[in-house]
Amino acid sequence: MQRLFSAFPNSWPGCGLLLLRIAAATATILCCFGAPPLQALSGKVFQGIAATTSALLLVGLWTPVAGLLQVCVELTSGFARDALGYNQILLAVLGLSLSMIGPGAWSIDARLFGRKQIDFK
Repeated sequence: MQRLFSAFPNSWPGCGLLLLRIAAATATILCCFGAPPLQALSGKVFQGIAATTSALLLVGLWTPVAGLLQVCVELTSGFARDALGYNQILLAVLGLSLSMIGPGAWSIDARLFGRKQIDFK
C-alpha cells in the first residue's frame, strides 16, 4: 500500500490537501444527493457509492482509490443524464488530482502507511 502514495506533505501543503479533500467530498455529496435520482434502485446504489467515496475522501482513507471512485461516480453521473456538466468535470478532475497527489499528512492514510522512524539502540 505504501507504493500508492508519493509523499505525505505537512504544514501548508498538508493543509491545502486537507482543504482539497474537504471540498471534493462535500461537493460530491451535494451534487449526488441534490440532483434528481437516475432510477429507483440504481439511484440508491449510486448515491451509496458517492456517499462512501465522500466519506473516504473526507477522512483521508484509501485516498487514491477513493479519488478514482470519485472520477467514476462523476463521469457516470454526467453520462447517465446525457449532459456532462462543468460540475462533473471539475469534480472528476479533483478526484483524479487527489488520487495522483495523495492524502497529505493530516489523514488516516498518513497514520497507517506514513513514514516510520526506526531507532537503533
